[in-house]
Amino acid sequence: SGTDEHGLKIQQAAAAAGTSPPELCERISGLFRQALTQAAVSFTDFTRTSAPRHQRAVRHFWGVLRDGGALYKGSYEGWYCTPEECFLPESQLAERRDARGRLCKVSLETGHQVHWTKEENYMFRLSAFRDPLRKWLRDNPQAISPDPFYQRVLRWLEEDLPDLSVSRERSRLQWGIPVPSDSTQTIYVWVDALVNYLSVVGYPETHGEWWPAAHHVVGKDILKFHAVYWPALLMAAGLAPPERIFVHSHWTVRGQKMSKSLGNVVDPLACMGQYTVDGFRYFLLRQGVPERDCDYYDEKVVKLVNSELADALGGLLNRSTALSINPSNTYPRFSKSCFPKLSDCGETKGTGRASAEDYEFVASVASLPLQVASYFEGFQIYKALECIALCVRQTNGFFQRHRPWKLDRKDPAEQLWLDTIIHVTLECLRVFGTLLQPVIPHTADKLLSRLAVEPEERGLSGLTFLPRYDGKPCPFEGRRLGPDTGVLFHRLEKSDSIGGKPR
Repeated sequence: SGTDEHGLKIQQAAAAAGTSPPELCERISGLFRQALTQAAVSFTDFTRTSAPRHQRAVRHFWGVLRDGGALYKGSYEGWYCTPEECFLPESQLAERRDARGRLCKVSLETGHQVHWTKEENYMFRLSAFRDPLRKWLRDNPQAISPDPFYQRVLRWLEEDLPDLSVSRERSRLQWGIPVPSDSTQTIYVWVDALVNYLSVVGYPETHGEWWPAAHHVVGKDILKFHAVYWPALLMAAGLAPPERIFVHSHWTVRGQKMSKSLGNVVDPLACMGQYTVDGFRYFLLRQGVPERDCDYYDEKVVKLVNSELADALGGLLNRSTALSINPSNTYPRFSKSCFPKLSDCGETKGTGRASAEDYEFVASVASLPLQVASYFEGFQIYKALECIALCVRQTNGFFQRHRPWKLDRKDPAEQLWLDTIIHVTLECLRVFGTLLQPVIPHTADKLLSRLAVEPEERGLSGLTFLPRYDGKPCPFEGRRLGPDTGVLFHRLEKSDSIGGKPR
């Protein structure tokens, strides 16, 4: 992760704030780093485009483009949008009135005002890469996902693909990397920023250890830069495009785009304070569908997190580890006579006490780790969490159906069945806790610690569910449970002011 720090809008923002661009960037990049740390988001590297290693990589990349004949000097004019740092064609513009009532042109996508700009720049021969880009996409249908964005890029490649202006006059833009051997020009901020993906893996010396096995995660508003300009620039520099580009959509607030003028911008730090880090992460990942915009409002967060984390998951742990149900405070034994393995001749119910519904439920939890791993790998985190939530509901149904609190402990057969119900439930909770670690790390740790699952037993690769059902030993059976640290996840209260204007 990291921050792209050069460009005209940063230069203007620093001037407006009465500070220098380096001081502004130092402060803002610190805020991003702090937000990621508070949100329990880890990163192997926090890269900044103002760093010397990055600037060196950009200068080298530019030299490769220049030496390969991909650049030429030409005059360029058009509508320039400073906040987006790009020229926009007429087809992407609309006429609006500004604050003083005067007609002006704005970007259709963002509503930002554009200004007619004419200057001499270095140009990149983007038009020469239409066919190589189309071939790359046809040969790699998974290169851009979800599919609607892949199709969008293919449509762009059917339209005009004019050459790209890749520098700006230095007299207008000082806050950026100067063009090597031409001090009158500054390298275009997007070319600078995209080379980040290479500089962070050691370009131009050691990037081969990683490149092109790179997966980019980008917002839909910057798709053209990542899926058209960047692959073309890489091809021109003799490098392969990234292996995959995952694209995500945006969050709206009560159906409206977030904007400072509407006052409906959601502050993630305030949300983490209100809903806890895990609660907010769970909501965003459970409800965030990459291929379409998703709507945010407080009641939705409270309802979902209370229902699925506090009630369904927390309630299940609480009920199955309560001293009234499990007075020995251990991981009880599993009885094969109560829950015998079905033979492969099509039977749906064994000879024990488990019902046909129980066998279906156990099969769905057994298939969960592979299913979740596959969804995580495909960037469909919301689908993985949907499957986990369904299995949590099924486990609650299993526990409720057999009413272990009604069983007579003095009867040995009843005690065997009671232990088996609890064993199956704890095994399900262990699977859920393991799979939820990347999403709700603190809550998952608390859950697994309560089940006495050691740190080295929390990996995905070695995750086996209910081994005793298959006649294999279960390392947890008979183990004393971890300390009871109280409620797994406290129910949220409805907020009056998070997520936009106070109500």
